[in-house]
Amino acid sequence: MSKTKNIVKSNKALSSKGFDAHILVIRLSAMGDVAMTVPVLRTFRAAYPDVKITVLTRKFFEPIFSGIENLEVYHADVNGKHKGVFGLSKLSRELRGLGITAVADLHNVLRSNILKSFLSLRGIKVVQIDKGRKEKKALTRPIHKDFKQLKTTHQRYADVFDELGYPISLEKHTFPDKTPLTPEILKLTENSSKKWLGIAPFAQYESKTYPLESMIEVIELLNTQNTYEIFLFGGGKKELDILNNIDSKYKNVTNVAGKLSFEDELKLIGNLDIMLSMDSGNAHLAAMYGVPTITLWGVTHPFAGFMPFGQSMERAILPNLAKYDQIPTSIYGNKVPDGYEKVMYSIKPQTVIETINTL
Repeated sequence: MSKTKNIVKSNKALSSKGFDAHILVIRLSAMGDVAMTVPVLRTFRAAYPDVKITVLTRKFFEPIFSGIENLEVYHADVNGKHKGVFGLSKLSRELRGLGITAVADLHNVLRSNILKSFLSLRGIKVVQIDKGRKEKKALTRPIHKDFKQLKTTHQRYADVFDELGYPISLEKHTFPDKTPLTPEILKLTENSSKKWLGIAPFAQYESKTYPLESMIEVIELLNTQNTYEIFLFGGGKKELDILNNIDSKYKNVTNVAGKLSFEDELKLIGNLDIMLSMDSGNAHLAAMYGVPTITLWGVTHPFAGFMPFGQSMERAILPNLAKYDQIPTSIYGNKVPDGYEKVMYSIKPQTVIETINTL
């Protein structure tokens, strides 16, 4: 039986159990943005147990939503059968077959706008996220910068549900219990009794990636403390080679990349004592489980609204803002002014280590 038929059958069964509304949530990418929906959806589920949720996203991201009751994931095959306008038209027909009563578009890109048009024509209410582009432009401009904390992305997601008629308070969010470890994870971790520290040393852009030599210095000093079991996270051939090389040199360091399924990697992340990450997806994966998460920032800044969920500013380590006063220069790290190529060198390894040890 096809995925669509399975979900339709499930939806009919749920309707008979008293589910009187069915919201489609659209968030196709990127991984960090998808992870940021989780605390919002958990809060929504607790507040409105009688509303069915279907999340439209990429197949790879499905494990991110594990543990949220009465939530289905519908796979968007944007590079295959759902590619282009005709593919999205087909997708809209499939989605209408699920009995969708409203749509929360948490992405608001060209694809979701086309879907909005198809679904709205059929009388389905669609509310899209306000990304605050004007405010973010004011925050990132080089002169006359409006340097202030903007609304968080999590709250922007919550506002979409509010506009649909389902107000939620993220202050009422509760984290799930830790997930039991699988035999594969236990074999990799050797069930170490030390503090489990995850380190994700990479980001999409070099401008917000801590220099490798500085990160190795951090790892080397932490390794000598013999207090932490350090797990390295990353992906891609180049990153894998670097992580394996670091793994081979230090007793208390294990490279996780390529050794676990994504499902098991998430379970390991959820059982960490601390995560050290860039302004990147791994920070949001850890934060969605309530793991204390330390983030290193380059030309981006938490004021743009991408601070990991539930984390205080004390856990955000920033470069020298007096010297690099144009930060943030962009929202995602893709715009680097001349002279800002090495902003992260102003974050000293000892500062990172002291923050970790404090936690």
